[in-house]
Amino acid sequence: MSMLRLQYPVKILSRTLGVSRSGFYAQRSRPLSLRAKGDAALKPMILKAHKEGRSTYGSTRIQQELAEQEVYVGRDRIHRLRKALGLHCIQNRKFKATTNSDHDLPVAPNLLDQEFEVDGPGKVYGTDITYISTDEGWLYLAGVKDFGSMEIIGYSMGSRMTKELVQGALEKALRYRRPEPGCIHHSDRGSQYCAHSYQDLVKKCISSS
Repeated sequence: MSMLRLQYPVKILSRTLGVSRSGFYAQRSRPLSLRAKGDAALKPMILKAHKEGRSTYGSTRIQQELAEQEVYVGRDRIHRLRKALGLHCIQNRKFKATTNSDHDLPVAPNLLDQEFEVDGPGKVYGTDITYISTDEGWLYLAGVKDFGSMEIIGYSMGSRMTKELVQGALEKALRYRRPEPGCIHHSDRGSQYCAHSYQDLVKKCISSS
């Protein structure tokens, strides 16, 4: 804020960065640690990347954006500063909902609880179905994403939304990378993912990992 206050009013900077004006003036009266100075310099950069990404960038994407500017920062530090700035991702859906959650099949609890920051591959697998337009008409695409590496590790495409479609994507993912013990499988709890045959495959995978 000390550098930016020459360009913007302290009142606006305080509201944007989530810092009280009294706290800002009190902080100026005592010397800052090197870490605090670094955090103060990083916050405007993180805020700028967040706005340029239309509030859709998480810590990993912001880390990549800063690295392109030759600013190298750890993901945990970015996550901490994003939290201090009160920044949250807006999840934009490009397609209509494709899974049916209105069913009587068993539903597992939401273990992930919107915590998408994962510290390594093989620990959280996310799944979903979408549809895309092709020369052959609309096709459904089921995918499996490793939240730790941000890779699509398995996918399957077909003309119908079936349990076989999502099972094929998971089977490819398991051949590509075996999950770590305790790996979380996260889905939107649609009927395809709650089908008994799909759940049996998930349980078999967990028991062998």
